[in-house]
Amino acid sequence: MGQKWHYDKSPGLNAVIRGVVRSAVGLHGWRVIGIEDGFEGLIGAPCWHELDLAAVRGILSRGGTIIGTSNRGNPFSYPVETHGKVELTDISDQVIENFHNLGADVLIAVGGDGTLRIAQGLFEKGLPVIGVPKTIDNDLQATDVTFGYRTAVAIVTEALDRLHSTAESHHRVMVVEVMGRDAGWIALESGIAGGADAILIPEIPFSVPDLCQAIRNRSERGSRFSIVVVAEGASAADGEKSLLKTAGENLGVERFGGIGQWVGDSLADCLDMESRVVRLGHLQRGGSPTPYDRILASRFGVKAVELIASECYGEMVALRGRNVESVTIASAVANINRVDPQGELVATAQHLGILVSRSTNL
Repeated sequence: MGQKWHYDKSPGLNAVIRGVVRSAVGLHGWRVIGIEDGFEGLIGAPCWHELDLAAVRGILSRGGTIIGTSNRGNPFSYPVETHGKVELTDISDQVIENFHNLGADVLIAVGGDGTLRIAQGLFEKGLPVIGVPKTIDNDLQATDVTFGYRTAVAIVTEALDRLHSTAESHHRVMVVEVMGRDAGWIALESGIAGGADAILIPEIPFSVPDLCQAIRNRSERGSRFSIVVVAEGASAADGEKSLLKTAGENLGVERFGGIGQWVGDSLADCLDMESRVVRLGHLQRGGSPTPYDRILASRFGVKAVELIASECYGEMVALRGRNVESVTIASAVANINRVDPQGELVATAQHLGILVSRSTNL
């Protein structure tokens, strides 16, 4: 039996591969192959290599993925040059044909909502598919948490811990831009854990004058520095989200970035304090996964093999409470998992004196 993966970058990917291989090969005696660089490896001449027990030895703690990754290979909207012009073309039939030519039986697709939407599309065209939720953004609603998220929060929290000392020493406002796309989970949880003074998330539009006033209030009380965490998808109440590239400019994929610098420049204009901007970028995606993510990813990999054994195709593994269960991929990608502006986590931040909306006083 053959399985393939499509990955974006997230700590714990290798743990999933290891979980699948050790369970599929060791328990069932199946053959497992890994498609290189996601769905790109099924476009044109297939690129793959064998994944046996020796191939996954020692990879549990390693970041990244041993088979590569790509978020560009959407077979339903793939850039094809025709007569000197690049057009987005549906080549999903080619991917399915290449899949069958490899003698494969089941596709395991590991990824966020984009990857899983592609997987659902292939499933609807008759390809047996199992989904595994992976994204540091934690924006898949059908699972309590995605693997990679806890590691990203830990990395951002450590960065905030380190920035506190330099911010306090130099009496500066430090603006830290973090990932998350349209969900504010990384910003909110790392901001609480890292002692931020303001957290700006996509779910709650912010006001620059209110942010400036909150920082002035801290200064008047003797706090000569402030830490502001900004989710990359955050926007001012009277502004739009900041994109480095729109979907039209970037082959169908929005590229976030720039809101942190905009906030830093805005604060510099209204405060008698220096501001510095730190964009953590892909640091949040790298490094060794935390024990939590190693365990969760391993559980997901094993559960994916169980679903294959039961022929439960079109399903995605999901953490529900304390148990790893399954839901349909279609339901998993139906809605984005966003922070509830009226929820307990936001209320906790507010009660700690952290600015997360215009009503909070620091």
